[in-house]
Amino acid sequence: MEKFNRTANGYDPDEVNAFLDQVINQVEKIVGELKARDARIADLEDELSKTDNLRDKVEQYERMESTLNKALYMAQKTSDQIKNNAYKESELIVEDAKKNANRIINEALLRAEKTEDEAATLKRNINIYKRRLKAIIEQQLDMVNDIEKVDF
Repeated sequence: MEKFNRTANGYDPDEVNAFLDQVINQVEKIVGELKARDARIADLEDELSKTDNLRDKVEQYERMESTLNKALYMAQKTSDQIKNNAYKESELIVEDAKKNANRIINEALLRAEKTEDEAATLKRNINIYKRRLKAIIEQQLDMVNDIEKVDF
């Protein structure tokens, strides 16, 4: 558990704010990781669906081969060539799909990281702006109080 130094009015606000910033950053990082993982799961499910479609195509070619084997010996050689070509093509398609999925995931992760960094920067800028605005308002209030002290 985090310990804070005490000041005249309670805990040191800078330490508390720094701790809160750390907690916020950690939570945002975890949320970003969960979103990235959810996206990765969705991509993998899509990829699995595509793989099932490719398997269906390979099974279709195998049935065609069986039918052609019953007809002619030469048709057998031709069907073997078609089967081999289809299998190689399916492997290439699956490999391309995996490469594309990995590229998409990497791009999504980079965008998520960039967005997370931008959000953190924006949050810091908002906190800085709030502190500055508070200081200006306090200065203005001090000036009003000083004016009230002046006798006319």
